[in-house]
Amino acid sequence: MDLRIRRATSHDVPAIVALLADDALGRQRESAADHGRYEAAFEAIDSDPHQLLTVGELAGAVVATMQLTFIPGLSRRGAWRAQIEGVRVASTARGQQVGGQLVQWAVAQARARGCALVQLTSDNRRPDAHRFYQRLGFVASHTGFKLDLPA
Repeated sequence: MDLRIRRATSHDVPAIVALLADDALGRQRESAADHGRYEAAFEAIDSDPHQLLTVGELAGAVVATMQLTFIPGLSRRGAWRAQIEGVRVASTARGQQVGGQLVQWAVAQARARGCALVQLTSDNRRPDAHRFYQRLGFVASHTGFKLDLPA
């Protein structure tokens, strides 16, 4: 399979939103009707040199997305870390190693930027995703906490 991973452009935003909404949890959180909010978020991400929003293409069609954030820190002797967020693979492309290639590409980008650590979170309601990340060598070493801030 010839997966092409590239930096997302503003033209990719509708396809990315569709990927984010392409599962039971995403359908509850995403809405294509909020196009302006997604465009504003894209502009903020794209203008930040520590952010990399990507898409993966097969035969010219966007089938995957992921956001990679590079975070400076004082801990671990001033180490940089990479945070992987929003990994999504189109339902039609799942089981074809697209997600594995995408995450391995992200790890390579983190290494190239001198990061000491790659981290991610995964919703507790996604046990298949947990197994996927563990197969790629990630360890469930911490407990994450989130606080929703309603509008």
